[in-house]
Amino acid sequence: MKFEGTAEYVATDDLLVGVNAAVTLERPLLVKGEPGTGKTELAVQVAGALGLPLIEWNIKSTTRAQQGLYEYDAVSRLRDSQLGDARVHDVANYIRKGKLWQAFEAETKVVLLIDEIDKADIEFPNDLLQELDRMEFHVYETGETIRARHRPIVIITSNNEKELPDAFLRRCFFHYIRFPDEATLRRIVEVHHPDIKDALLTAALTQFYEIREQPGLKKKPSTSEVLDWLKLLLAEDLGPEDLRATSGGALPRLHGALLKNEQDVHLFERLAFMARGAGRR
Repeated sequence: MKFEGTAEYVATDDLLVGVNAAVTLERPLLVKGEPGTGKTELAVQVAGALGLPLIEWNIKSTTRAQQGLYEYDAVSRLRDSQLGDARVHDVANYIRKGKLWQAFEAETKVVLLIDEIDKADIEFPNDLLQELDRMEFHVYETGETIRARHRPIVIITSNNEKELPDAFLRRCFFHYIRFPDEATLRRIVEVHHPDIKDALLTAALTQFYEIREQPGLKKKPSTSEVLDWLKLLLAEDLGPEDLRATSGGALPRLHGALLKNEQDVHLFERLAFMARGAGRR
């Protein structure tokens, strides 16, 4: 079972090595990188390429590790007991299976995505150590032990918003998705916009990297944002000359796709003002 990339997803050689190493070691693959660099999509593409079902567990700030295993609905059981419902005699009727349970009991091997683990409380990764290591957990209400029929391929993503515990990191194979260089980004764009003209793409990527490298930028635009920007440029039928003729020479056309906060917009407006002032001298 080897991941070799897909036609829809441009994977670098080191990323392919990381995915296949994690599969061979049977350890979770921890993928970090800037938002919008394709971390979540990687799990989708791995599942598709290997012909495996995908189970997604999207983590929020309020998510608890226990929810990934199961939840016991004591309130519903109490209500049913008051109503005389016969279901109350079987506690299993009130056990809600979590994403790990679903992955463990699947008939075939699956890809389990634990998305944006760094959104949760700092103790969240530690609370999953044993379950991800041993591939089993105990259900106290029923007394049963749930073991994985087939060890899932676990892909965990993080936007690096907070540090993860060392004990958790030790159990993972780690890969950092670097922001793509221009050649790689060109390949990514051509997958999504195969009919884009080379002159427009060259002009757009030149301006895009100039924006990303601008000192003082609060949020650098990501891969997904440049794809959205190019989609708008194509929809407006803009050419490379339109990009060169940006307002004042600094604020890019359709900049709302790239600049996502007022601080960065004001930065480029100031640059445009300074450029106009220099041009009048």
